Amino acid sequence: MKLENKRKVTDLKDKLSHFWELSQHKIRSIENKYDASKGSPVFTEAGRYTTRGWTEWTQGFQYGCAVLQFDVSGDEEFLDMAKSHTVEKMASHLSHFGVHDHGFNNVSTYGNLLRLMAEGKIPENEWERNFYELALKVSGAVQAKRWTPIDKGGFMYSFNGPHSLFVDTIRTVRALMVAHKLGHSLMGENDRNVSLLQRGIEHGIATAKYSVYYGEGRDYYDFENRAVHECLFNTNDGNFRCPNSQQGFTGFSTWTRGLSWAMVGFPEELEFLQTVSDSELEPFGGRKEIEAIFIKAAKATCDCFIDKTAADGIPYWDTAAPLLYKMGEDYLDRPSDPYNAFEPVDSSAAVIGAQGLLRLGRYLLEKGDQDGEKYLQAGLLTAESVFSEPYLSTDKNHQGLILHSIYHRPNGWDYVPEGSKIPNGESSMWGDYHAMELGLYLQRLMDDEKYYTFYGCTE
Repeated sequence: MKLENKRKVTDLKDKLSHFWELSQHKIRSIENKYDASKGSPVFTEAGRYTTRGWTEWTQGFQYGCAVLQFDVSGDEEFLDMAKSHTVEKMASHLSHFGVHDHGFNNVSTYGNLLRLMAEGKIPENEWERNFYELALKVSGAVQAKRWTPIDKGGFMYSFNGPHSLFVDTIRTVRALMVAHKLGHSLMGENDRNVSLLQRGIEHGIATAKYSVYYGEGRDYYDFENRAVHECLFNTNDGNFRCPNSQQGFTGFSTWTRGLSWAMVGFPEELEFLQTVSDSELEPFGGRKEIEAIFIKAAKATCDCFIDKTAADGIPYWDTAAPLLYKMGEDYLDRPSDPYNAFEPVDSSAAVIGAQGLLRLGRYLLEKGDQDGEKYLQAGLLTAESVFSEPYLSTDKNHQGLILHSIYHRPNGWDYVPEGSKIPNGESSMWGDYHAMELGLYLQRLMDDEKYYTFYGCTE
């Protein structure tokens, strides 16, 4: 990335205004024209949202977009849309024991709606509050039940099974932390009371230890900061076996969307830990130890993004994608090219990662660490790029909001337009939601509103 210019949040004012104008049309288009009987919208093909059966992990993003649009605009149409769909269609996600996606689906819907009430943006209503709080308590406990014990801790396992730790799941730790803040825990066999705070912290520590590399010689290829999508364990003895990748190129390269989940997951957990007392953290290693682990992981993943991303802050889908060499040795010194003939970019990694960069930058600067300025500038550069063409979808006939998103390159699931050799020009529901979340984060800083956090619903 080229971090030469000094950017400010207010520099994005006009771009954000245009973004919010476009986003309302995209949400309405999906609401009015998408055939929900086919399943949740996942990504676009030729500008129209379609589905892809794997797990139902994007429905919360669809309705979460409507909540965020109301948050910014105050337009009751989007609040009514979000409320009705959350009540009618999200219950199955609360009791879904088969996925690692509760933070995506449920914090984005029930959590955002409860946050609006906590902030006074919607009227206080006791029964409605109880409904949202109960949903979030159940979600956090159900998610925490997917647990694999390992030496000195454990992790919430992915939909691949108890042997599988996904880096993505660091962001679903939010579900556990919200439920904990609401006074909930997981009740196990013989009425054993399991701390959701403990499980959230232990999952974060496991992710930092196994999913993030620090250039410390862990294996032959550990020579720089990077993140791996999946870590495999022997469930008989809890031992780590090897890195792997489901959606990246290899277990020894960095799938950039997986990287971005860690980039935002660790900083937001660092923010959350500031709301937890020292005495609560003491049984799990203590504040100093836990924060040190999370800061190290946050810096490593964000540094990887900065070092391995094109000059404009948009990454290619994997840092070792096999045909990147054909783009020339200086391909990272140039702005990203979503229309190249070799390897696709992934704008969804950019919008997710940008929020992580901004949160880490702010957190470090408040702690007196001047490294924070680097991350802040990197986040603003990436935001500037994704809220501009060719990444901002300005065609109102295209249902996507942010273009050039990639879902599953190894499986060949992404739409390749006629005349192109690689996928481009399409959007994803997770990319669009996180673009709106990034936009809300920046808009609140710009307008000097309450700082946006996932745990704002508990305050």
